[in-house]
Amino acid sequence: MSLSSISIKRPVLATVFSLVILLFGAIGMTYLGIREFPSVDPPIISVSTSYPGANSDVIETQITEPLEQSINGIPGIRTLTSRSSQGRSEVTVEFELTVDLETAANDVRDKVSQAQRFLPRDCDPPTVSKMDADANPIMFIAVKSPKRSLLELSEIAELTFKEQLQTISGVSAISIWGEKDMQCASGSIRLNLPVTR
Repeated sequence: MSLSSISIKRPVLATVFSLVILLFGAIGMTYLGIREFPSVDPPIISVSTSYPGANSDVIETQITEPLEQSINGIPGIRTLTSRSSQGRSEVTVEFELTVDLETAANDVRDKVSQAQRFLPRDCDPPTVSKMDADANPIMFIAVKSPKRSLLELSEIAELTFKEQLQTISGVSAISIWGEKDMQCASGSIRLNLPVTR
C-alpha cells in the first residue's frame, strides 16, 4: 500500500498528518534564526614589528622573511601577506573559516616567539593582534601646525587627541602615523580610527 492510497481511503488520517506537519513547521520557524547577510568574519591575525631607522630592504630581509617562514608552517592558513616599509613590518595571516580565532592567535604567538631569536636585537618585539574584519579605519585626522615642531605635534596627538578619542564608544584603536622622528613631507601627523560596528 502506498501513502497516496492510504490518504484516499482515510482522509481524516491524512488531514491529521498534514496538521501535525504544519504544527511542527510553525514551531520550528520560531526557533530558526534567519539573517539576510550573515556575519562571517574570517580569523585574521596581524603581526607588527617596529625597527626604527631601518629601510624597507633591511626590514624585508631581517624581519619580514624570518617571520613569514616561521608562521607559514601553521596549519589552516588561507593567505599570508606582508608589507615592509621604512622602520615597520606587518604580516597579516588569514585562516580558514573552520579555524578558531583564539587557537590561531596562540599558534601565531608560538611561532613568532620561536622566530624572535632570528630578528635583530635592537628591534622592538613583534606585536600579535587579532583583527576585526569590520574595523577598518573610517576616519583620518591630520594634525599640523606651521609654528610647532613635529615632536610637539606628536606629543599633542598622543596625549590630547588619542587619550580623548579612545574614550568614545565604538572606537577600537587609534594609530598615529608620522610621529616624532619620522620624515613626513607636510610635517603633519595622521590618526586612524578603526570603529567596530
